[in-house]
Amino acid sequence: MAPVDPRLALALGRPQHGDTVARRTGRSLRKLASSASQEVAEETRLGRELQQPVTTGRVVAVTSIRGGVGKTTTAALLARTLNHYRHDPVLALEADAALGTLPVRMGAEAVRWTCAELARILTPSMQLTDITGYLVPVSGGGWLLPASQGRIGAPLDMPTYRTVTLALRRYFAVTVVDCETLPGEVARCALDTAHARVVVAPLTAEGVGGTRVVLDWLAQLPHAALTTTVVALTSSTPDQSLDLNTATAHLRETGVTVVHLPYDRHLAAGGPIRPELLGEATRRAATRLAAEAMNRAVQVR
Repeated sequence: MAPVDPRLALALGRPQHGDTVARRTGRSLRKLASSASQEVAEETRLGRELQQPVTTGRVVAVTSIRGGVGKTTTAALLARTLNHYRHDPVLALEADAALGTLPVRMGAEAVRWTCAELARILTPSMQLTDITGYLVPVSGGGWLLPASQGRIGAPLDMPTYRTVTLALRRYFAVTVVDCETLPGEVARCALDTAHARVVVAPLTAEGVGGTRVVLDWLAQLPHAALTTTVVALTSSTPDQSLDLNTATAHLRETGVTVVHLPYDRHLAAGGPIRPELLGEATRRAATRLAAEAMNRAVQVR
């Protein structure tokens, strides 16, 4: 089954680059006029952090306080970035059965098995090659396990989520989980049990305020969940009314790291994410966000 109706795929038209032609031209001129050594050094540092070895599979849970703020887009960016830098298997797992769009964002051409279906047949004797036969291969590398077949059905429950994530950690170095929104039961379970957490907050007064409440809740969990949490602050339009510095400072008061994901024309258009069409600022932010999440995931024993 195809994740996107072919008629809608045609309506998407030709994907736009995240940066305008003028911005790309200006960046090229600036690179010609100045040394790029600092830029290369930063990319090298982030690459090392993203390639850190793991002894057991790490789980990074991505959630938000409401839908439509870029949660699934952020999860897809994290999975693609980790897969680009790492040489071991990376899985994008959809734990939002409410007609989630992770298969679309990951560019899946067809959906195979779902979380609930795979949970019923998993056995300890399975090899990686057995497991991947039930997953969706992602262009550019990596794997995807959807939560649904694109139809409205029963929501993912906690026993199924626990069964799948615990089993698949044996096969994948990193699993990025696109959770349902808070305060959903599976989302709370995922945040409580993951090695690292990414909370996606829209750059609005309501979004930042609500996310601060979530961070204060995480601070009360018994195993220092806040220390392994990163906030992705997303801009849905090129002209935000809320001041970025003020919003960032408000969230940082809790002690978390905040990474701003800027408005990007390619991402805003919807449909499959094509990494080569991401704006330069978006690509850098996604790399930094993935490195921050990885740093926190590996510190958990």
